Amino acid sequence: MRNSKSIAPLAVVSVLALALAACSGGSSGGSGGAAGDAASNLTDRGPITYVQGKDNSNVVRPQLDKWNAAHPDEKVTFKEQSDNADQQHDDLVQNFQAKNASYDVASVDVIWTAEFAAKSWLQPLKDKMAVDTSKMLPATVKTGTYKDTLYAVPQASDGGLLYYRKDLVPTPPKTWDEMMGMCSIAKDKGIGCYAGQFAKYEGLTVNVSEAINTAGGTVVDKDGKPTVNTDQAKAGMNNLVKAYKDGNIPKEAITFQEEQGRQAFEGGNLLFMRNWPYVYNLAKTDGTSTVKDTFGVAPLPGKDGPGASSLGGHNMAISAYSKHKATALDFVNFMTSEESGKFYATQGSLAPVMASLYTDPDLVKQLPYLPVLKTSIENAVPRPVTPFYPAVTKAIQDNAYAALKGEKSVDQAMSDMQTAISSASS
Repeated sequence: MRNSKSIAPLAVVSVLALALAACSGGSSGGSGGAAGDAASNLTDRGPITYVQGKDNSNVVRPQLDKWNAAHPDEKVTFKEQSDNADQQHDDLVQNFQAKNASYDVASVDVIWTAEFAAKSWLQPLKDKMAVDTSKMLPATVKTGTYKDTLYAVPQASDGGLLYYRKDLVPTPPKTWDEMMGMCSIAKDKGIGCYAGQFAKYEGLTVNVSEAINTAGGTVVDKDGKPTVNTDQAKAGMNNLVKAYKDGNIPKEAITFQEEQGRQAFEGGNLLFMRNWPYVYNLAKTDGTSTVKDTFGVAPLPGKDGPGASSLGGHNMAISAYSKHKATALDFVNFMTSEESGKFYATQGSLAPVMASLYTDPDLVKQLPYLPVLKTSIENAVPRPVTPFYPAVTKAIQDNAYAALKGEKSVDQAMSDMQTAISSASS
């Protein structure tokens, strides 16, 4: 439950549904097919299946055990996917296109909402299927909304955090340049300085977007038009390219997804790491972690202060093809409740979506980074909201990866990225 993520981060940690008929505004679909199924099963109850990426922090099974004990006639079976966000996405697409009724409730990365809703793969959560989101952080609710209709309920949010070795760097860097200046400490210790997620997958889009936004640029404007061919966006990309060329980002980091970075940091091989909140609990408790008592958490470093995180997280959505939507709705409400959110936070370091949890004294005592995380989420910049997101993120990944490897200049990469995003969105 991450944006592997998605993010995933997040990680987290990163719930879905519906297929094929046309979607207009908040409509539940076009004629026949999914629309008919959606209307006919709203009150039906029975066993369901929950689909989610790998449960790295063991937060899903205890919740399902609790639900199943209380609902013997409406038991939930867990379909666990891989820990790779792209593979999770493709698995969901394949099953929704096939109108697979056994994918009742799914965990949806926040970037997939528009795509799946536009294709009528998500059950609109309104009228009889309405969910109360009034106590959730507004930024998280927005990630589950498409054309003013809620299609997915926030379950765990995500904001990027800087993990650092507080035994080597007592005061964390506030800016990117300050962090780069501390890389001499890593060199003296014979370890890598900084790593994020730089493999060619969704994590690279996250990291590149953060670099661009932190430098004062943007990926797209409010109308969805690409804006990466600017001096500010190029400056952000150049920060990553230069750090990789100089060795401040170690060469192996170009293969890192979330887990590889976490393992390198826990193994004592990194001074700084950008990752999601889910890492906190694992770094504290893993038997193989060498940094249990020697790491700290800070905001991502920016240009003149805190940087701009990409907004991550996972939501829960109900498939239009589910035959037991009443059970599915109750299960979604159970899994996104305040009590469940507190469990996710303490058990898996997953960012809460309920605003009250960020000021809960007991929770803050256990997870002292929560105030930093809330600031990260409230100031995070969402990735492009578009039904064409898979093509848009591919354009970012292909060109950013080529720039990191030195196969394209930053200027050429950003020009090509601009053209590819424009083509993908047309």
